[in-house]
Amino acid sequence: MHIMDSSARTEDREQLEAEIRKAHVICIVYAIDDPNTFSRLSLYWLPYIRSLGVNVPAVLVGNKIDLRGNDISNQTLEDEVIPIMNEFKEVETCVECSAKQLLNVSEVFYFAQKAVLHPTAPLYDSREHVLKPQCVEALKRIFKLCDTDKDNILNDDELNEFQRKCFNAPLQPEELEGVKEVVRENEANGVNEAGLTEVGFIFLHSLFIQRGRLETTWTVLRKFGYGDDLSLREDFLLPAFEVPPECSVELSPHGYQFFIELFQTFDKDKDSALNKDELDSLFSTSPGNPWENTEFPHTTITTDTTASSSVTLQGWLAQWSMTTLLDHRTTLKYLAYLGFEGDTRTVLKVTKPKKVDRKKGKIQRNVFSCYVLGAPGSGKTSLLKAFVQKPFSEKYQPTTKPFQVVNSVEMKDTEKYLVLQEIESTRVPEVLSSKKKLEQCDLLCLVYDTSDVSSFEYIACLREKYKIDHIPTVIVATKCELDLVTQRCEVQPDVYCRQLGLAVPLSVSVKDNQMADLYHILTGVAMNPTIATPGTSKDKLQKGWINRNYRTLSFVAGVMIISGFVGYKIYKNHPPFSSHGFVASAAKKKQFL
Repeated sequence: MHIMDSSARTEDREQLEAEIRKAHVICIVYAIDDPNTFSRLSLYWLPYIRSLGVNVPAVLVGNKIDLRGNDISNQTLEDEVIPIMNEFKEVETCVECSAKQLLNVSEVFYFAQKAVLHPTAPLYDSREHVLKPQCVEALKRIFKLCDTDKDNILNDDELNEFQRKCFNAPLQPEELEGVKEVVRENEANGVNEAGLTEVGFIFLHSLFIQRGRLETTWTVLRKFGYGDDLSLREDFLLPAFEVPPECSVELSPHGYQFFIELFQTFDKDKDSALNKDELDSLFSTSPGNPWENTEFPHTTITTDTTASSSVTLQGWLAQWSMTTLLDHRTTLKYLAYLGFEGDTRTVLKVTKPKKVDRKKGKIQRNVFSCYVLGAPGSGKTSLLKAFVQKPFSEKYQPTTKPFQVVNSVEMKDTEKYLVLQEIESTRVPEVLSSKKKLEQCDLLCLVYDTSDVSSFEYIACLREKYKIDHIPTVIVATKCELDLVTQRCEVQPDVYCRQLGLAVPLSVSVKDNQMADLYHILTGVAMNPTIATPGTSKDKLQKGWINRNYRTLSFVAGVMIISGFVGYKIYKNHPPFSSHGFVASAAKKKQFL
């Protein structure tokens, strides 16, 4: 503790102001035998400190109590000080002492230190004698996080776990009963036969503060990430986490396990899906649903296609996989909001740089990003919706804001997540001209409408205008149920692809559900980028890739569908929840039946 004395002389005013601005706490001393010095507390010193724009705790110190003789107590002190404390919220307390006889001097500095470490003002309204609303909200959030079975009661086990987390020691049975008895005597709704209610939990902290035990409440708040302003600290929400260039971020197995357990905890009706009420309850300890401004839940797998559809476990894990890939900072924040125990960074893993993986000829990552581009009306949105099993619509609605979907894809013995991002025409220059955004892309899906004579020319022009030859590319011909027309382009699509060393366009019809294993092929290309990177035809011909690559991927996809059927039957008879690998695998295969 660094203590600085000050002078009130006019010539020392500049130094005084400098010291006040540097202070963490200010002790304002008055003489108990001089009423004028007491009056100046509210008439001069406190307004003066406020005028400097300083907002730090203040402790009022009455000196020279030795002048009272043997009776050093002051029965009227509270009546004298309360009006000042009501007017100036920065005043934490008032202490009387004797510097001459060293009476209560240590207490002065104890309360000064306490005013900094455990201030009253953010927690408690001394005028109304109630906890402040922000403090109540923080305590309610902590109660919800500690209520692990989500029954709105803290039972003995949950109370002991709370005690261990905050104070590193459990409560003995008699201590637990003593706590509950204190609450029972003072708050009728604070305790029931199952344990401590939210009302009782908040009452306890109000009691601690009223009895001067602010350090207890502050210890709890800080263990759960709160700062002095009662907001969650930035270093708690976003600890330092570096992502090198050309690397991406994925959930680790530990992360998937956390989100599986969270899903199971809030799936109150045990229907293996989270409805809107269950999602609202799950996100009640956070600022809200992180995907509120997106098309969620229709960006992933749901139980049906209505507005009230519920998110399946498959969709839940896929959504978090996409969020982590596109914006890992959001995932880090929500791990903290949702009560992850320990260092949230352990839930994430950074992948190897793409160049390193590509030199080896195979990508080892589990989550891939695919940009879907094409002329307006070419069917991009329909491709994305089909990927997450949403119905086809005949009505054309132009895409006016970013739209992305995610689903899992079974590839051989592993599960991968594919994120499809539609790049509407207005965003094409921004995306394809940005080195950073192209680094985040694993492959391009270029889409054209086989019934529109100008559609293919659009994607051909994109390739000419932007430097994207280094990115693996799959060209998709949509609406194959309609009459095929000759494209208004110097080179027709099949010849164009062969000249680039790419497989011919993949013909699909979303309307007729003829998808030609498109999503398995896209995932396969992301895993083996050399088979579909323009301009490497010589190497591909030597390996026999051109005529066989998509057929090989399609064959693998077919095998996966058959094995998925077997896995699904096993899952139906023995629904597991013990590990992410088996749970997610069984649930994901269902989509391909």
